[in-house]
Amino acid sequence: MNSEVTGLVDFHCHLDLYPDFEALIQECEEQQVFTLGVTTTPDAWPRNHALTKGTRHVRSALGIHPQLVASRPSEVEAWDRYLPEARYIGEVGLDSGPEHFNTLGAQKDVFAHVLERCARAGAKVLTVHSVRSATAVLDMLEEYAVTNNNRVVFHWFTGSAREAARAAELGCYFSVNEWMFKKESRRAVVAKLPVDRIITETDGPFTKTGDRPARPRDVSSAVDELCQLIRVGRSEMATTIRRNLRTLLTE
Repeated sequence: MNSEVTGLVDFHCHLDLYPDFEALIQECEEQQVFTLGVTTTPDAWPRNHALTKGTRHVRSALGIHPQLVASRPSEVEAWDRYLPEARYIGEVGLDSGPEHFNTLGAQKDVFAHVLERCARAGAKVLTVHSVRSATAVLDMLEEYAVTNNNRVVFHWFTGSAREAARAAELGCYFSVNEWMFKKESRRAVVAKLPVDRIITETDGPFTKTGDRPARPRDVSSAVDELCQLIRVGRSEMATTIRRNLRTLLTE
C-alpha cells in the first residue's frame, strides 16, 4: 500500500455526491484515509449512516446546509429526529455570500436551533461553513456556549487572521484544503493558524484534482502545501495532522 496515501485525513468531503458513493467508501477503507462524509440535508443521513457505521475509517455527519435551509424549512424536524444517532454534525453554519445573503435571517434561525440542540446534547463534533460570516458564527458559538461541551471545526475558513485567533481562543479547529493556498492572502491566514488545531479536507467533489473531482486520497496535496508553508517534512506534518485529529475526537 502506498505510504503517501495511508494515514491521511479528509475531514470534510461530500461522499454521497459522487456517482460511485459506495465504492468510494470502500476506497477510503482500503487506503486508510480517515474521511468524514458530510451531508447537506438530513434526508441524506439514513443512507450515509447505514453505509458507514460499520467502517473503520469513514464516518458520516448529519447536516443541514446554510445554502439550502431557506428552501427546506421542514427538514429541521428531520434533523432533530436523527440527532441522537449522530456524533458528527455538518455541514452547518452561515453563508453571507452574494447568492445567499437574502436568506441570512432564515439561516441564523436554523443555525441557532442546531447550536442550541448540540449544546444541550454535548459530545458532538461540528464542521461549520462560515462564508463571509465568521464573526457572526463566532458570536453564535459564544451565545450558545457550544464549545463548552462540543468541538467545532471551521471548514474552508476564509475569515481574517483576527477572526481565526478568536476561533482558536474558543478552542476551535480548522480543516484546510489545497484550494485555500491558491491566494497569497489566504496562505497568510493559514500560516497564522495554530499548528495543533489544523486538520485537512478536500471538500470534494466541489474541488478538483486536475480535471476531475478531488477524492479523499487527494487530500495529500493539502499536506504538501502545509509542509511548504510551515517548513516541515511530510512525515512530520502528516503525523501532526493525525495527532490533531485524535485530540479533537478525544478531548
